[in-house]
Amino acid sequence: MTDAPPPDLHVDEALAARLVRAQHPDLDGEVRFVANGWDNAMFRLGDDLATRMPRRREAVDLMAHEQRWLPELAARLPVAVPSPVRNGRPAPELGYDAPWSIVPWFSGASGLAFDLATRGVAVNALASFVAELGATPAPADAPRNAWRGVPLAHRDDDVRARLASGRIPDAAGLVSVWERALAASAWAGPAVWLHGDLHPHNLLLAPSGALVAVVDFGDVTAGDPATDLATAWLTFGPSARRRFRTELEERRGVDEATWDRARGWALVIASAVVDRTGPSGPFGAVASVALEQVRLD
Repeated sequence: MTDAPPPDLHVDEALAARLVRAQHPDLDGEVRFVANGWDNAMFRLGDDLATRMPRRREAVDLMAHEQRWLPELAARLPVAVPSPVRNGRPAPELGYDAPWSIVPWFSGASGLAFDLATRGVAVNALASFVAELGATPAPADAPRNAWRGVPLAHRDDDVRARLASGRIPDAAGLVSVWERALAASAWAGPAVWLHGDLHPHNLLLAPSGALVAVVDFGDVTAGDPATDLATAWLTFGPSARRRFRTELEERRGVDEATWDRARGWALVIASAVVDRTGPSGPFGAVASVALEQVRLD
């Protein structure tokens, strides 16, 4: 990703190979660089596996959350997720002081590579994923996240500062969206499981647009289900968004206040990306489209 933040941790193919060979020699194989994400680097390991390695210090705790919770969540989710095959431990003696994982390799492309119409093919599968993930209350020891699942009012100062910064195109048209989201009644139910970062880059799609897997659970947390429902605007256009809403309302029941908060969460996430990276680049461009979708509704 050309608009990802710079790394704090140096990771490359040679390091990934050393770690696999030292800690999981039975899985040793050819290592090939695939991509840098926002927080992690991905390397393919042989034909069927991949290594996922934090490239930023902020991702170290997030990796630990994935290793702890994904095996439990994967067992009941209707879509493939990268539950670790093996957990890698910090190895300062090898030049890498962070946890890392060996995960299944999924053949697909980031949702960033597809237009709105093609991403719409994934709507039913993604609705099923969101409905199932948030179907039951999360345990008391679920990871806490100051940026996801919290009352929208906690994000008010940040959003208003971004909308006033001059870096968000047509920001004036988004103020009323934000005001409506803040005015919606707060979530009064139990904290439910959340992916926490359900935007197109964390969806792997087949060439047809079909959903192959949901990835990157570093922000997994518990709280207001509106956080994950924001993907209706982050991922889809109007027609697919209507189908997504219908599916969720039939499966789980979602009131209008929750949809208003979800639209607010889409504004939180997309404005943060555009503010940080600008409206161009693979990530910034999709975030800009998401802001257009927020304005439409």
